[in-house]
Amino acid sequence: MAKIRLTKNELKKQKDNLKRFTRFLPTLELKKKQLLQEVRKAQLVIEDLYKEFEKNEKQISRWAGVFAEDFDIEPLIKVEQIVTDTGNIAGIDIPVFKDIKFEEISYDFITTPLWVDYGIEAVKEQLTILEKIKVVKEQLNILQNELRNTIQRIKLFEEVKIPEARENIRIIRIFLADLQTAEVVRGKIAKSKIAKKKSLESLV
Repeated sequence: MAKIRLTKNELKKQKDNLKRFTRFLPTLELKKKQLLQEVRKAQLVIEDLYKEFEKNEKQISRWAGVFAEDFDIEPLIKVEQIVTDTGNIAGIDIPVFKDIKFEEISYDFITTPLWVDYGIEAVKEQLTILEKIKVVKEQLNILQNELRNTIQRIKLFEEVKIPEARENIRIIRIFLADLQTAEVVRGKIAKSKIAKKKSLESLV
């Protein structure tokens, strides 16, 4: 604990600190609650997206035999742009998935196998889901970091700052009370000496 000045000004400062800490603590607790809810929400969104991805994979696997045909659809699918925006949760900026844009690549419909159209759309949908998962994971990482920081600040206030301010106030009050008592005692002694002196003088 840092050394404090045992003065009235310091007492006021410590009281102001205590008031500020105790007023700010409920705000941090509320933020912690909001972040916990948002973290859980993001985790559920990721779980749902993975389920959707697996469901699509099973549907695509039915075409596995056809996909085995000697035709590579990969050159026909190229991501042009991932569109994201910025959202705000509990005062924290997070990325938000908006859209994924693919390059328009033309191909010969006559010589291309019939399954290619379906295959291209299926792969695009899977890529879209993976990008959504990536962005939500970024959200989750940001929210979890902020949650850790908020919990640390709550602990700092509860376990250090508030008890420290209260203890400082107690120490200063005791010192000032002792000082006041000493001044009263000195005043009484001085008054007694003056009265005694006057009494002696009156006898002369």
